[in-house]
Amino acid sequence: MYALATGDTPGRGAYILSTEGMIRHARQSPAREFIVATEIGVLHRMRKENPEKAFYPVSESAVCQYMKMITLEKLYRSLRDLVYRVTVPEEIAARARTAIQRMLAIV
Repeated sequence: MYALATGDTPGRGAYILSTEGMIRHARQSPAREFIVATEIGVLHRMRKENPEKAFYPVSESAVCQYMKMITLEKLYRSLRDLVYRVTVPEEIAARARTAIQRMLAIV
């Protein structure tokens, strides 16, 4: 059994991956069971893409209230009207920019 988690502190026998990294790892792994330590919303996709595998959440209450607030309409308005501006320290922005550039390079 593998443990999949988001974050930056790897544990023994655990993989610390992005959400897409967890989904990709679950798909490619020969393991049949996984403990998932992240927001439980990702379990639906993991189970849908891997019906022959079992995914167990570390906590059934791991729900991100902020992710549930995002809707397509709010995202559209944010981009259209340039509202809900988010600012972060430059070192965090630089790391995020690198991740976005890597994603765009794939497309």
